[in-house]
Amino acid sequence: MMKTTLVYLFLFAAVVLMVSCEKQTSPEAIMVQNPYTYGDQYYGNLREYKKSDHQICYGWFADYSQTFSYGLHFLGLPDSLDICSLWGGVPSKLENDTLGGYNPQAYDEMQFIRKNKGTKLVAPFIVRMSKDNSRYKGWYSLDTNGIKQFGDYLLRYVQEYDIDGLDIDYEPEGDFLTGTNFTYFIKYLGQFIGPASKNPDKLLVVDFYGTIPSAETEPYVNYFVKQAYAAGSATTLQNGYNSISSWCPPAKYVVTENIGDYWQNGGVVFTEVDGNKLTSEGTQMYSLEGMARWNPTQGKKGGFGAFYMQRDYNLDPPYKNIRRCIQIINPAVR
Repeated sequence: MMKTTLVYLFLFAAVVLMVSCEKQTSPEAIMVQNPYTYGDQYYGNLREYKKSDHQICYGWFADYSQTFSYGLHFLGLPDSLDICSLWGGVPSKLENDTLGGYNPQAYDEMQFIRKNKGTKLVAPFIVRMSKDNSRYKGWYSLDTNGIKQFGDYLLRYVQEYDIDGLDIDYEPEGDFLTGTNFTYFIKYLGQFIGPASKNPDKLLVVDFYGTIPSAETEPYVNYFVKQAYAAGSATTLQNGYNSISSWCPPAKYVVTENIGDYWQNGGVVFTEVDGNKLTSEGTQMYSLEGMARWNPTQGKKGGFGAFYMQRDYNLDPPYKNIRRCIQIINPAVR
């Protein structure tokens, strides 16, 4: 770790102190408050922390078209969040934009956390190709040329909105973009973004649930994000990693929970490999914390994360579970 660890220690607490709501469906209980602002040294140390060798926090963030709560603002996200996947779409400052959704306030906030806090922003896409590919505002021929055209369409988001990469959601349903065709697709994208590209600072992430991407995609991908939703034990997590451990380094493997469904407790009841079900305070452990504490037997994992992470804001303090888990994987220096 860099010497700046002594200052980023408080990054995990630096989310914003706001009034929280009791339920996601109770906007009347939510008040908008301005987030704290910090000086150049704080933000500089925060950015250095994000560059250091550490397990990351990865989150899918949505609902930022609403404005009544900082839980639905980019400025309300935990400062120590490493990668934010823009599940609510890529906001745009252009009213007649053909790609993104018009939301200038969200765009400015998104760029603020990117440039000041060092939070990486990636655009997520559930990638499928069929005769009706209208969800991507166009039809692409079901061949290698069509794969390239589709890839170029997605890459436009990275360039035109000044973001940090793509989150490719691989959940095939018998469509064309699966198996060897998906591998071709990743290799094509990997020429322009990702660790093997001419722009290695731009991220290429693959997230998946059941179907596993091929080993041939590994050199081109920064992180493989496993949707380990409702995984109630370290054994389940280990088995998930074992399915790709022959080719995926532990440091590229990120496990995630569905906080959209389990925000009240931070997941499902979790059992560690030794049978332990309790936190260090002696309370019931839930799966988001279990994922943070767990590492595969093969080495240290890449990190942990949460789907619909903004619902963890509803707790007291805001982002209670996510902040606690960041402290577990990267304890603040006292």
